[in-house]
Amino acid sequence: MEYFDADDDARARGLFQLVREDGTPVDAEALAGLDPALARRLFEAMVQIRVTDARMMALQRQGRIGFYGEAVGQEAAIVGSAAASEPQDWIVPALREAGVGLYRGMTLDSYLAQIFGNAADPSKGRQLPCHPCDRAHHYVVMSSCVSTQIPHAVGIAMAMKIAGDRGKVCFGFMGDGGTSEPDFHVALNFAGVSRAPCVLICQNNQWAISTPGHVQTAAESLAIKGAGYGIAALRADGNDVLAVYHAVKHAADRARRGDGATFVELLTYRVSAHSSSDDPSRYRDESVTEVWRGTRDPIRRLEAYLIARGWLAAGDRETIAQRLEAEVRDAIARQEAVPPPALETLFDDVYEHPTPRLREQRAELAAAPRVRAPHQH
Repeated sequence: MEYFDADDDARARGLFQLVREDGTPVDAEALAGLDPALARRLFEAMVQIRVTDARMMALQRQGRIGFYGEAVGQEAAIVGSAAASEPQDWIVPALREAGVGLYRGMTLDSYLAQIFGNAADPSKGRQLPCHPCDRAHHYVVMSSCVSTQIPHAVGIAMAMKIAGDRGKVCFGFMGDGGTSEPDFHVALNFAGVSRAPCVLICQNNQWAISTPGHVQTAAESLAIKGAGYGIAALRADGNDVLAVYHAVKHAADRARRGDGATFVELLTYRVSAHSSSDDPSRYRDESVTEVWRGTRDPIRRLEAYLIARGWLAAGDRETIAQRLEAEVRDAIARQEAVPPPALETLFDDVYEHPTPRLREQRAELAAAPRVRAPHQH
């Protein structure tokens, strides 16, 4: 594809796109070999995120969970990136990448258990909701502190290289706000110097909570920031899932060959609020948001393309959404019925071997009278 044959500066300032907003192909020849099964899976995975987010926001508003951060409008950036990964790869997410974990095999039950903070939660109820983790699928728990996960991703990739694990890649995610933190620059410097096998992916949704992109940086694009650290840079339309898949796969293939790190900017838009605690109408023009919610919607775009190729029929989206909605509701019913973690788990996973003080505290807890929590309706 011509975009990947351009020089570094042109790629960092350009915008790779395969499908236009109306669903027509930019380069039909480049898409000729697209696997229909993959295209269908990408579509269903995006719809799953949309459906799950809607149910979770409803639960939060009903007081059944404490917090949630949606990914509405960013599904293509998430799913396209996930599809470019392999089972042996590691994922270090930011706030809105739970869909990457789900695509790679994390179950809905595990995801919802973490949101409820119940006894089935892998982190034993210790994390704010939206902090899932999945050891079996190499999905690391995300950090609430902006950008601290980027050096972790580079460090994991450096460890892979030191261990001689050729073919493995670490995918590290961040938002546009993350590129304004010192951790970003530290991480890119190490990634460039060490030629670490990592793909650093920025979901540029144009808003770091209430801070717009133009207040954060005077750079023409975020992708060009990779050049100063000797890192290859790509910039793709983050609402075009096929462009995201090809761009991130190109970066991952470079890393697998031993050609070093790539910084990928995915241009998208945060259609929803930053989180369930935010009201974006207080700081941005929501008429702009409606354009991204409507004509630039990534699910609508892929749907139109698949229908045109005969791989999806009119009405299929509603059928798929209803099936996924039922799966989400069933998982909610199961996980909402799971009791909270036992108090004794407070002492688990603190040290590999409990210290004398921890053993003493555990014994004190075991001897203390228990107070039954009031029944909740």
